[in-house]
Amino acid sequence: MLRLLNIEFQKLRYNKAAKILTITYFVLITLISLIASYEFSFGGINFRLADQGIFNFPYIWHFNSWIAAWLKLFLAIVIVSIMANEYSNRTLKQNLIDGLSKKEFLASKFLTVILFSFISTLFLFIVSLILGLLFSDYNEFSIIFSDLEFVFAYFIKHVGFFTFCMFLGILIKRSAFALGFLIFWQLIEGGFRLVSGLFKWKFDTDIIDKFIPFLPLDSMNNLINEPITRLNFIQSAANQLGENFQRDYAVHWYEVLIVLIWTTIFVRLSYYLLKKRDL
Repeated sequence: MLRLLNIEFQKLRYNKAAKILTITYFVLITLISLIASYEFSFGGINFRLADQGIFNFPYIWHFNSWIAAWLKLFLAIVIVSIMANEYSNRTLKQNLIDGLSKKEFLASKFLTVILFSFISTLFLFIVSLILGLLFSDYNEFSIIFSDLEFVFAYFIKHVGFFTFCMFLGILIKRSAFALGFLIFWQLIEGGFRLVSGLFKWKFDTDIIDKFIPFLPLDSMNNLINEPITRLNFIQSAANQLGENFQRDYAVHWYEVLIVLIWTTIFVRLSYYLLKKRDL
């Protein structure tokens, strides 16, 4: 395992674009947290997002996991590019000539996916813990470490998404086209939602709605539902307007299972392509 990771580290070490994108990703997560804790002044009125409860334990685990997940595209570009570079730089063929099997080659890429996801999750955990200890109104040990399932869901979501990106890099071989296909696939899944809305309006049925959560990107997004409507001031405002924002925000085992199944499918498809292709 360490040998395979070392091979990937040596490739990333000299990839300037990958280093810049990775650093940008972690800097942006930090900046979002700093902006949320910064005090703004509007016409003599001081306002700070941190005072609205977004950094309260255990809510912060949900909020930060959801916000940080939007930035995963930066690391997705890295995953796609390092996979596509294997073809353009012919390092894949050279690795195979040097004695690396196709299974070991794919394992090295998947271990990179796991490592990226783990480091990202660990960074999110540390940043959220620090912000919570600084700004949370609740600092009891049992409260601090409750709702950590959102951090776990964040890790699973990234593993699934990056594995999908790895598969696209192998399938298409060109990073720009692979990222274009990723956007195109997102539009396809959005189209399913549009068709589902039309079916509800025209035929009064939600049959397509039941199918959508099994789509790859949608299943990953379902792991962490939006947390904004959980905020107390949003709930209070909604109650005053006669609205009800009661939602199921929990991370469910079957949602995790769906993403893990897709992860397995993408790994197996990637291996199938490597095995069958003339490299």
